[in-house]
Amino acid sequence: MKKYWISALAGLLLFSGTIQVEAMINAPINYVAIGDSLAAGQTPMREIDNGYADFIAQELMRNQSVGVYSKNLAFPGFTTTDVLESIQTDEAADLLATANLITVSAGANDLLRLVQNDPTQGSLSFQQRQVDFALNEARKNMESILTELAEQSPNATVYVMGYYFAYPHVRDTQKSGTGKQLDRLNEILKQTAEKAGAVFVSVDEPFGENATNRIPNPADVHPNRAGYQTMANAFFNEYQKAWSVEDDELPPPNPLSFEEIMESEDQEGSESQKNRNAEETATRPSDRSQTNYLALREMLPYS
Repeated sequence: MKKYWISALAGLLLFSGTIQVEAMINAPINYVAIGDSLAAGQTPMREIDNGYADFIAQELMRNQSVGVYSKNLAFPGFTTTDVLESIQTDEAADLLATANLITVSAGANDLLRLVQNDPTQGSLSFQQRQVDFALNEARKNMESILTELAEQSPNATVYVMGYYFAYPHVRDTQKSGTGKQLDRLNEILKQTAEKAGAVFVSVDEPFGENATNRIPNPADVHPNRAGYQTMANAFFNEYQKAWSVEDDELPPPNPLSFEEIMESEDQEGSESQKNRNAEETATRPSDRSQTNYLALREMLPYS
């Protein structure tokens, strides 16, 4: 059902969805971004706009031939289990078959859904046993994700995106415990990536523990445009050090609320439904959109 939401989103964002570009003679880049809301471009205000994947795609287009860019396999709330399931779908098969560049954001939702953040008190809490179990599951799922990508996208270079410290607004005395768990997650992602022949992209150092200028909302863990720009440039530090996304290259903000995305999708569903018979009406996209929207309202912490 989530693919309908992504389809609507693809038609609304400047650099999202699948973009067909005139291919040059040299092998074009076919870039697919998969994962959670950081790959989708969720803002600190619970909207969707251009994120790190969009900035990466934009810079790639400036410097080399790009055949396809897609983030149709990125969705708010995805855990590693969700990401694994998403790349095993028929929709993913065609997209991944031609991919030669893939970025993966997965793992934070496994961990941070267990962290209780009280922005009014500036405090964090979690149960260590639950976290240990979640990180072990994330390790196993990430191994399976990278194995699956190796099979479906044999010509792709895969970049596994790391995570930043998501709670810069809490009291300093509260940062260490959760920070250590995020360090463990990053180490798991790095080791799993290297074992699979993928490239790990570290983003924690550019953010640090006090990046309130990149994570401005104390009640939300998503970065702003500057934060996504930092993530994109961390990618290019591994991909091509001479390239970077500069401030004056950022596209104008174009945030869309989930309500706006759902409304647009419902309209598209209504138009397409006019030519369908009664049996198809029972499973029309607008019905599925409503189900998706209810799920979006209960997004996980990193989403």
